[in-house]
Amino acid sequence: MFIVILCLMLAMGLVQVVRPQLLWHMNRRLQRGWVKDPDGTEPTRKGYAVQRVTGVVFLAVAVWILVTNL
Repeated sequence: MFIVILCLMLAMGLVQVVRPQLLWHMNRRLQRGWVKDPDGTEPTRKGYAVQRVTGVVFLAVAVWILVTNL
């Protein structure tokens, strides 16, 4: 079961590296009730770059955990 959850997290990390805009579009709907302008919260290019770097670090750690547990 742990490996299945880890593989799902790997898929989310891959989406964060390849297309972080998709994550923002999914979470934008959650902001509608308490944020005046949800479109104004979209990250800049630098913000997306930071998300990609974070995703790469996350993927490296997740792959390391997966390899050590196999």
